[in-house]
Amino acid sequence: MAVPGKDDAAAQPPPLFGDCWGCRLVCGGGLVGAGGYVYASARKVMQKGAVPGMGTISQMVFALGLVSLGLVIMVDPVNKCHPKH
Repeated sequence: MAVPGKDDAAAQPPPLFGDCWGCRLVCGGGLVGAGGYVYASARKVMQKGAVPGMGTISQMVFALGLVSLGLVIMVDPVNKCHPKH
């Protein structure tokens, strides 16, 4: 039920981490670090000379996904675009 007199800006959900740069940096950096760790462990198996199987490839793809998510959280592209009224 909408309250008359309130503008649409109040209806938008707040940003994920607000404007807290430190929060975004810690969370995003943690995800980038976790992705780097997962990727390095997959590379360690390959450097031993083992043929990369489906599990190793999946681990590398998952690690790249973690790194990408961490970078998106740090850069915060969604809240950079403010519509002009």
